[in-house]
Amino acid sequence: MVDTVNSLAARLHEVLVELMTKGPAVAGTRGLHDVVARATALGPDGAWLAAAGRANLAGLACMQGQAELAILHLEAAVAGGFNDCVELHTAPMLPLHQDPRFQALYQRMRITQADLDEFFWLHREIQIMIGDAQRASIDNISRYDTGVSLLPQAPLPTREPNTLGVLITRIDLAATQTALQQIAVKADLQRSAGNNSLSLIDDSWDYSRARRDAWRADEVESHRLQAGAARAFVERPGAGTVLVPCPPLGSITHPG
Repeated sequence: MVDTVNSLAARLHEVLVELMTKGPAVAGTRGLHDVVARATALGPDGAWLAAAGRANLAGLACMQGQAELAILHLEAAVAGGFNDCVELHTAPMLPLHQDPRFQALYQRMRITQADLDEFFWLHREIQIMIGDAQRASIDNISRYDTGVSLLPQAPLPTREPNTLGVLITRIDLAATQTALQQIAVKADLQRSAGNNSLSLIDDSWDYSRARRDAWRADEVESHRLQAGAARAFVERPGAGTVLVPCPPLGSITHPG
């Protein structure tokens, strides 16, 4: 099968979901390296996808305390169009801020105000999804019903970005949404199967509570669905579309 930008974007999504659901110690980085190699072979059209793979490799290196490797990957990512300055202010990246090489690559990045607005929205949405997943996990522990919650999410932005770097973070958000949904559904299916088994063998099973729990779960699910739709990204009127340097290093507060 011949690689295309769309097929490799889908493959990157799969790789990121695997990393999030299984952990890097199990999934490894082979998938990311494979995406980088195949995207590079596409030439200029695949440059942003190669940059996406490199940026994620840099993030993993930072979490493992491998600063030299992280900077190496980031230099390649920035050269390929990565410009998510919000991501570079996450906690794992902060130790790199004092390194002159990191400062130099940061200063090379360019962004528009419209794209910066979306970067902030994308990262906020990642944090909201993580919070929703954590709350759902706690809420579902004591449920007696056999329903399964799907953890609704906000729709991805559809605006035409000014820089291709935005597409990288959109894939990150989409992968986070998919991974959290898979984890939530798996846990719910286990709970559902357990409740079903208990209801068959326990003569004192509280069916009234199970119905109440199901109604409550449906209500919460509906609320999350409405909240997600209400959070859909709306481009700010008059947001600049001219490329400018990213905000000064250290001036951005990450939503997380």
